[in-house]
Amino acid sequence: MATELAAARERDKARVLKGAEAFVQALIDEGVTTIFGLPGGAVLPIYDALYNADIQHILVRHEQAAAHAADGYARSSGRPGVCLTTSGPGATNLVTGIATAWMDSVPVVAFTGNVARSLIGRDAFQEADITGITLPITKHNFLVRSVQDLPRIIKEAFHIATTGRPGPVLVDLPRDICGEELEYYYPSEVELPGFKPTFEGHVRQVLEAARAIAAAKRPVLYVGGGVISSGAHRELMELATKANIPVTTTLMGLGAFPGTHPLSLGMLGMHGTVYANWAICNCDLLIAVGVRFDDRVTGRLEGFAPEAKIIHIDIDPAEIGKNVGVDIPIVGDCKAVLQALVEKTREKKETAWLAKVHEWKEKYPLRYDDPGTGEVMPQRLVEEIYAVTKGQAIMASDVGQHQMWLAQYYKFDEPRRHLSSGGLGTMGFGFPAAIGAAVANPDREVWCLSGDGSFQMNAQELITVAGYKIPVKVVICNNSYLGMVRQWQSMFYGKRYSQSDLSHNPDFVKLAEAHGVPAFRVTRVDELRETLERAQAIDGPALVDVRVSREADVLPMVPAGAALKDMIGLEGR
Repeated sequence: MATELAAARERDKARVLKGAEAFVQALIDEGVTTIFGLPGGAVLPIYDALYNADIQHILVRHEQAAAHAADGYARSSGRPGVCLTTSGPGATNLVTGIATAWMDSVPVVAFTGNVARSLIGRDAFQEADITGITLPITKHNFLVRSVQDLPRIIKEAFHIATTGRPGPVLVDLPRDICGEELEYYYPSEVELPGFKPTFEGHVRQVLEAARAIAAAKRPVLYVGGGVISSGAHRELMELATKANIPVTTTLMGLGAFPGTHPLSLGMLGMHGTVYANWAICNCDLLIAVGVRFDDRVTGRLEGFAPEAKIIHIDIDPAEIGKNVGVDIPIVGDCKAVLQALVEKTREKKETAWLAKVHEWKEKYPLRYDDPGTGEVMPQRLVEEIYAVTKGQAIMASDVGQHQMWLAQYYKFDEPRRHLSSGGLGTMGFGFPAAIGAAVANPDREVWCLSGDGSFQMNAQELITVAGYKIPVKVVICNNSYLGMVRQWQSMFYGKRYSQSDLSHNPDFVKLAEAHGVPAFRVTRVDELRETLERAQAIDGPALVDVRVSREADVLPMVPAGAALKDMIGLEGR
């Protein structure tokens, strides 16, 4: 490595760059084509270097949107998302987006400016200790102390963000670094002796898992976002169909297994399907792949898979045994482990267990009551979006009731088509994430389903989609409430709707039109399909404000602290 570095520097010693120029060149050498950001004083040298660079910069109107857009870019494409902001408030405005990426294991590389090195720690204008602030919510972060280290640090940042369990990495750049010179060399490899993720599962553990599958009478595959991150959806399909195992996914795992497949149980957990939750409660073998046993999935731990032996496959050893005891732990990349497991697993034909699961699916399907008054039921809204997009769109959602209805009623058949803030539950995520997805996938249809509360968190990005003609179709599921808050207040707080009524919402149609975005309003169900199709046909962004039934609830539901078997609303009412 040292010899290679010396030789390269000898060849390129005439290539002397300033720090800001080296920053831009390093991104180009890393293969970065898009940055989401907002300029400020501490990063003006970088923005000057970007002026003629062959990198697309998307100017957002709030730094939080830059982080969410980078996140959506990464989730939908599998490539790392990049965002850039200035120091102080610019950097701290990224924190919610970084935490969102951290909780959902998304590879985002965030660059922040800082004050000059001589001013760090002196409470200078627009100074913030962003590396200290983000320490708990990043895989790693860097404060660049020497311009000579800049190319190496950028290489390491992208390597860490994308290797093993993905996650966000932050690089903080003091302003004076940008003006210093260096002999530029971008390393082809990284040397991180302490960072060596395990990719191949232990052979004996894989063999033990295959034996457990062969012996099981009532197996279930419980699948999360780790399968999507590792690109293991085909291996998952092979295992499920070879051994005839029903599959349930977490919110983050939607699309890892086709939602329309006969073996699909849909989503499990607090707002999961009846049949998924009952399958978990009655299985004798639970094969957990790329999951972390989140509390919204497990409910009360004592009631989670009480009769099951548990296999847990995950690349992060810290997740195994953290929340639930495991009988067969396998540390490794989901794709590599599933490949090995498929080879060792015997074919199995349909069993009495599958017949029982299908019986539950027929008896307790997802359903809702239509009052027949012409008002739009929110579940019907999702069904119509599914029909209009033919199930092929990239769908981003915000957080709340509409998020759960999308997860329940839109059948995702492929990975990286469902974008949602799962772990942090970040209102305001959906719209900028959809922007990032549309930029990353210019040939794909991208929609955002938002709530009227969530949309107002980052509504300013309407000017971003208008200015760049980014063809995101935004649908607001508008019940004039903070919907999930109202549902909990209705069920558990005696219908005392404290600060959840949003009856004084803005006129979203006028708001969109003021930003130059075509907009429509739907108040009756017979207007819905035609209006969605009109928005779909527009060559550019569009917004549809859909007034839905105000007090519809997301059902079924497992109350907080209850076991999965204790669902309420089994008939979908």
